Amino acid sequence: MKGLKQKKAHLNEIQVNGGDIAKKVDYAYSLFEKQVPVDAIFQKDEMIDIIGVTKGKGYEGVVTRWGVTRLPRKTHRGLRKHPARVSYTLARAGQNGYHHRTEMNKKIYRLGKVGEETHTAMTEFDRTEKEITPMGGFLHYGIVKDDYLLIKRCCVGPKKRVVTLRQTLLKQTSRVALEEIKLKFIDTASNGGHGRFQTSEEKAKFYGRVKA
Repeated sequence: MKGLKQKKAHLNEIQVNGGDIAKKVDYAYSLFEKQVPVDAIFQKDEMIDIIGVTKGKGYEGVVTRWGVTRLPRKTHRGLRKHPARVSYTLARAGQNGYHHRTEMNKKIYRLGKVGEETHTAMTEFDRTEKEITPMGGFLHYGIVKDDYLLIKRCCVGPKKRVVTLRQTLLKQTSRVALEEIKLKFIDTASNGGHGRFQTSEEKAKFYGRVKA
C-alpha cells in the first residue's frame, strides 16, 4: 500500500468458492499480479463488515480502561475485601486498545472511481467542482488519489491502518439496509481548523488580494 513506512507487503488469505478444485486453481491463477478493483466486489448502498485493529492506548488504569467509579474521599479506601484469589471478572489495569474488532453493517454511501465524477465531491444537488479530499488534505493521511469507499459512521483504527472489508454474512432485510442513498452535500472544509471554506477558490474570493 502506498504511503506506508513499511516496505513488506501485507498478506491476507482468502477462500475461493464454487466449482471443482481445478476451476478454483485456474481462477486464482488468472488473478496473479493483478489489481482487483473495489467495484468488482462491493456496490453502492451495500452493507459491509469492517475487520481491523483499534487504536492502541498502551497500559492504562482501571478507571480509564473499565469506567469503574473510585471510592469517595471520605471512605476508608484502604479497608476493602481481601478474597483468597482475584476473580477474572474483576476490572484491573492493563493494556487498552490495539484489540481485534469486527464492526458490522456499515452502509456504502459512495464508491469513488478515479477519473469519474464519483471521485469528486459533486452531488446531484451540489454541483460545485471540488475534490473529495478536504482543504489541506486528511489529517495524518494526505490526498485521496485512488478509488475510495464512503461509508456510514466511523472506521476502526488510526489513519493508514490496514483493514479488511467483507460482505455481510447475514441476509439484509431491514429498511435501512435496502434504502437507496442520495447524498445532497459532502463537506470538504479543512479538518485542521474551524473549516470556513469548501474550496481554495472560495477562500481566495472571500479574502481578495493579500500581502505577499
